Amino acid sequence: MSNEAVLHAHSGAATHEGHGDHHEHHHHETFISKYVFSQDHKMIAKQFLITGMVWAVLGGLMSVIFRLQLGYPDATFPWLEDILGKWAKGGHITPEAYYALVTTHGTVLVFFVLTAGLSGTFANFLIPLQVGARDMASPFMNMLSYWFFFAASIVMLSSIFVETGPFSGGWTAYPPLSALGDASPGSKTGMDLWLVSMALFVVSSLLGGLNYIATILNMRTKGMSMTRLPLTIWALFFTAVLGVLSFPVLFSGFILLIFDRNFGTSFYLSDIFVNGVGALPNEGGSAILYQHLFWFLGHPEVYIILLPAMGMVSEIMSVNARKPIFGYMAMIGSLFAIAILAFLVWAHHMFVTGLNPFLGSVFVLLTLLIAVPSAIKVFNWLTTLWRGNIRFTPGMMFAIGFVSLFISGGLTGIWLGNSALDIHLHDTYFVIAHFHIVMGVASMFGMFAGIYHWFPKMYGKYLNNTMGYIHFWVTIAGAYMIFWPMHYEGLAGMPRRYYDYSIWESFKQFVELNRFISTVAMIVFAVQLLFLFNFFYSIFKGRKVTSLNPWSSNTLEWTTPLRPGHGNWPGEIPEVHRWPYDYGKDGQDFIPQTTPVGEDESHH
Repeated sequence: MSNEAVLHAHSGAATHEGHGDHHEHHHHETFISKYVFSQDHKMIAKQFLITGMVWAVLGGLMSVIFRLQLGYPDATFPWLEDILGKWAKGGHITPEAYYALVTTHGTVLVFFVLTAGLSGTFANFLIPLQVGARDMASPFMNMLSYWFFFAASIVMLSSIFVETGPFSGGWTAYPPLSALGDASPGSKTGMDLWLVSMALFVVSSLLGGLNYIATILNMRTKGMSMTRLPLTIWALFFTAVLGVLSFPVLFSGFILLIFDRNFGTSFYLSDIFVNGVGALPNEGGSAILYQHLFWFLGHPEVYIILLPAMGMVSEIMSVNARKPIFGYMAMIGSLFAIAILAFLVWAHHMFVTGLNPFLGSVFVLLTLLIAVPSAIKVFNWLTTLWRGNIRFTPGMMFAIGFVSLFISGGLTGIWLGNSALDIHLHDTYFVIAHFHIVMGVASMFGMFAGIYHWFPKMYGKYLNNTMGYIHFWVTIAGAYMIFWPMHYEGLAGMPRRYYDYSIWESFKQFVELNRFISTVAMIVFAVQLLFLFNFFYSIFKGRKVTSLNPWSSNTLEWTTPLRPGHGNWPGEIPEVHRWPYDYGKDGQDFIPQTTPVGEDESHH
């Protein structure tokens, strides 16, 4: 019986015939079919995770290198020339290399780590396990989703090695810098590779997203109504919907950019004069059109990154506070509201593009409205913690850290969302501080929380707790020390994306501060390497998990064997009788979803 046939032999929770035969066939699985071209959602999740971790190290390393330039603009580092060659002549990073690093850092962290790494890992791992399915709706499409991401990774990586360097026009790739090969060295081959890589990435996201939606809607086990789903699944569902609706718009924007670059069209170009080349014949295009297409994905994108973290934090907090999540339906409603509003705010990135001020005021209103569902979520997380019997596991620490970062990073969004203030703050370090805290660091914390919490299910081992606590405290303190001071630099008018601020009289006051930020950035990066060591060491040498349900959790993934095979449950898929948050009810510490409702049980 083929994998596909086995996976689709059941409908709902019907008895899964033939699963026994399937297990006897396991011995002919080869290394390639088990670890490389695997169609098991759990293996694909690990592939996404580890590929995402490789990119996180590369993207983090890039930030360390450009922070060296920002913190020590006059120093030379001979070892940099050994690594980067002509990009760091005389041990001093060149302006072109600086912009290439900043651009690649942004692209890689936003798309490859926080989108593919976060959704790819946890949607793949948790959806079948928590809804009670043998695998994804289409395991083959799931595998393709990973391999398109892998192909995108290879193309992006190769762009770092071309002679003219990787793309260097900022991760947002605004034309004309991205549309003209003659604009800068980084706008040549590096940009073409960047576009090909991003196109492959969009295909990967769409294949994954459609699969996640189909699985959640069609493959829930008997009794698993939508309102009995864990909040992780709701969050991943809305994430997939956002991706499926918004990535095609980005894709169309990229296609038009490829046309402008290579086929002489003028979608984004008009009245341009290039030094040494002269006036270009292009007429009638609009660079602003690209910004609309980009940010129509770009804003949903920040919620594609944030929602999975929110869902996992809700689940992890409830489990470790030993209390039901506060306001389950309000949590779903706020996810839904965020998903809708995410599509109605994209022009807040464009207040200074000559946007009609009245239209700007509409976008201000819609932007500030997102504060409402966000505040509901924060309130519900805090009330879930309130008077809870809290277990401070490393996963719980990162979940609480997420809430802290989400509040402090989200509040500055209220400043930036006001178009009048944004005229002063746009493209300054205030923007960098805001989105790194709320979208970058907060989502990384959600991802770390998920890894610490579900690692025992993924690998049958525990991560080392002591290293986990060191990782948490240094990272949260460091994140605030890096990004909080940037708000003050931004308020003083210090612009983003400059190579050297020491020559500006206005920003001389920040020389010490920039050195401080750079030093902390290096320490925080070092601690992430400690986490990597913990991760890979624990896979092989970690403390073995002996209990099926180490966190005393209610959800279905803890009803599977310690190391579930392909198909997840050896016998029938369990039936569900209740929601997943019955903690501390009727004097019982926890009541798993598979427990039938008792005669005299109180209503929640």
